[in-house]
Amino acid sequence: MRDAYHEELDSIGDGLVEMARLVGSAIGRATTALLDADLKIAESVIAADEKVDDLQRGLENRAIDLLARQQPVATDLRIVVTSLRMSADLERSGDLARHVAKLARLRFPVSAVPRDLHSTLLEMGQLAQRLMAKAAEVIISKDVDAALQLEADDDRMDELHRTLFQHLLDDRWQHGIETAVDVTLVGRYYERFADHAVSVAKRVVYLVTGEHADELTPATAIGDDTAV
Repeated sequence: MRDAYHEELDSIGDGLVEMARLVGSAIGRATTALLDADLKIAESVIAADEKVDDLQRGLENRAIDLLARQQPVATDLRIVVTSLRMSADLERSGDLARHVAKLARLRFPVSAVPRDLHSTLLEMGQLAQRLMAKAAEVIISKDVDAALQLEADDDRMDELHRTLFQHLLDDRWQHGIETAVDVTLVGRYYERFADHAVSVAKRVVYLVTGEHADELTPATAIGDDTAV
């Protein structure tokens, strides 16, 4: 019975990794749809978000079932509760990728993003995808230092977000109010997506160490061999 219990714990971790990989792929494809005004890709991202929602519901059901049947304590309880919180971050990340895709669909057959901002939005999309890929690896490896590094990696997203606003506030902006609103929204979507990737990594830190990430630094973090 104990082996079955730990297999159930492992399955929760596997579900989190699958969710992270799905939403990472979604934000990459949504970026392509946005910049290339590709309706087919946009529709596929929107439809695929249902799988992420299904995974979260399944993970929540397994976690709640474990809490009810096994009444875990100490480290095991931390795993279950933290996993529930990570699944919520990942589900919201999927929603954000869907929002980007919906904007692409709304403005089809033209791109919602002006040509002079394509490079900035492309970098934001690629960075968001990389951050989520790193979050997935952190879930697998339980590497505390790698988890803490994600917050530093996210600094570039914040810089890109500020760059967008500099364009919007520039007196030479000639793309109109509607486009300004679109760019403001999509920039926020990418920035929030990156925040959720960082949040997932921080929750792994707590899962492994029992301490909050803000209390640690990569140089001083010491983890154990806790496994989801």
